[in-house]
Amino acid sequence: MLAYGILGVVLVLYLAERGFDEARIGLLLTLTLLGDAALSLALSTRADRWGRRRTLVAGAVLMGLGGTVMALTGDFALLLVAATIGVISPTGGEVGPFLAVEQAGVAQVVPDRDRTRIFAWYNVAGYAATAVGALISGGLAEVLQGAGWTRLASYQAMFGLYAALAVAVGVLSACAGRGVEAPAAAGRKSTGPVAALTGLHDSRGLVLRLAGLFSLDAFAGGFIVQSFLVYWFHLRFGAGEAALGGVFFGANLLSGLSALAAVPLARRIGLVNTMVWTHLPSNVLLMLVPLMPSFATAVAMLLLRHAISQMDVPTRQSYVNAVVAPGERAAANGVTGTARQLGAALAPVVAGPLVGSAAFAAAPFFISGGLKIAYDLLLWRSFRAVRPPEERPAPPADQRR
Repeated sequence: MLAYGILGVVLVLYLAERGFDEARIGLLLTLTLLGDAALSLALSTRADRWGRRRTLVAGAVLMGLGGTVMALTGDFALLLVAATIGVISPTGGEVGPFLAVEQAGVAQVVPDRDRTRIFAWYNVAGYAATAVGALISGGLAEVLQGAGWTRLASYQAMFGLYAALAVAVGVLSACAGRGVEAPAAAGRKSTGPVAALTGLHDSRGLVLRLAGLFSLDAFAGGFIVQSFLVYWFHLRFGAGEAALGGVFFGANLLSGLSALAAVPLARRIGLVNTMVWTHLPSNVLLMLVPLMPSFATAVAMLLLRHAISQMDVPTRQSYVNAVVAPGERAAANGVTGTARQLGAALAPVVAGPLVGSAAFAAAPFFISGGLKIAYDLLLWRSFRAVRPPEERPAPPADQRR
């Protein structure tokens, strides 16, 4: 995530410095996102069979090659190939097989009672590393330019740093213990194209249902991505860059803290209940934002939402890894993660024209909130009876003997 944070700042600036216009940059970013999703699905759904450590090392190798090629060439076709297969992140967020495989390994080696807590800290570490990477990238690029480097050369140095960090990722992945690997699969093996594509067998039906719901949630979230929110606040209240920067710094900080707050609540009321009953009020708060009469009150609603909005993230990740077969965790993470990525990629095409329309500028808030509420209710109805191991009642004493 440190490496992804570094590229999140300079990627588009680098492409512009190479002389590409906005249309070609947009095409490259779109194809990169689609390529990232396909590569993540291909690697993560096979990691349980190939070996989780081996898959992480393979991802790190692709990451290093992608960063190196991106730094050395200005050819559009080569840049497209490097960005697509080199797990380059256009957004500074998570791409590639790493999250799916890492979480499967974590769930393998920690006790069930600690899984949600570890996943919460995992997310906090990711948020923090991304923020540090952004600071390093912007600051170091300015330092290099001040020392006489051209903009292009300073951006190339950031890609070199990215490739060096990929080597560190590969070394750390290779050093992980054998305990992170999937256990030998038990039970009946499913056959057919779905099983071949996803690597899912015993958990196939459950995971595909979750993937459908998660893609609905991500599609809803795509209507209110941060860039659209910034633009809406600017149009609605005339807010400047400095004020909006402070607002979204606070919003992201609260999001990270809300992930930690989910841990004690999940222990008390359960993972599914935490996912649903913290998400519902956050969606109501989201729908209240465009109804506020002033910048201050709209920001207050937004910050209140972010204070609880991410409590479903570590609980969702913990739940998926808890209820699927242990030997299919990486595949389940890959399928559900790819479903979320594809769902989120579709919404901005619809949301963009709405945000720029005076008559319908508030519509994305209501569409997003309404769809998310539907997701919450469907999730609760479908999975409230499917409990992770730590929430199941203990067997009678005679059965334990």
